[in-house]
Amino acid sequence: MTPPHVFRHLGRWVQVVALAAALAAAQVAYAETLSGKVVAVLDGDTITVLREREQTRVRIAGIDAPEKKQAFGQRSKQSMSDCAFGKEVVVEWKKIDRYGRTVGKVVADGVDCGLRQIELGMAWHYKAYAKDQSREDRDAYAGAEDKAKAGRLGLWSDADPVPPWDYRHGIGKN
Repeated sequence: MTPPHVFRHLGRWVQVVALAAALAAAQVAYAETLSGKVVAVLDGDTITVLREREQTRVRIAGIDAPEKKQAFGQRSKQSMSDCAFGKEVVVEWKKIDRYGRTVGKVVADGVDCGLRQIELGMAWHYKAYAKDQSREDRDAYAGAEDKAKAGRLGLWSDADPVPPWDYRHGIGKN
């Protein structure tokens, strides 16, 4: 028979594990922030931020915008410029991608530029990486895409818009 004091300690261990799990689950998806001025917009989902004389290439988290030569590619780039170019931004990030870009949520003047891109129909919610977003952002981005699609806004006005991840693999290119 197991002595009662073992159960007492087991109960505390379960409480500690449960608390640690709750704290981990409560953490937001982003771990670091950087602030600076947007000095370049490369396309609808990539910008350059200048901070302390250092330029940082930033890939907007949670979205995938049309490629430059793709339908709506230039409009998407212009839309991102309207949101961020020349402005002070805060980038909430937690990883660097395989191309060396900081991947993060970009906020300019209180506006989430990635969410704005989706709302205007200038980008897709990049669901393949949704797990990297906070639940709140993931839900907001998915809802914004549904609304833009239903309203046939931006790229959704095309009869059959080709997602950039397909376009990059030769699907939908003329």
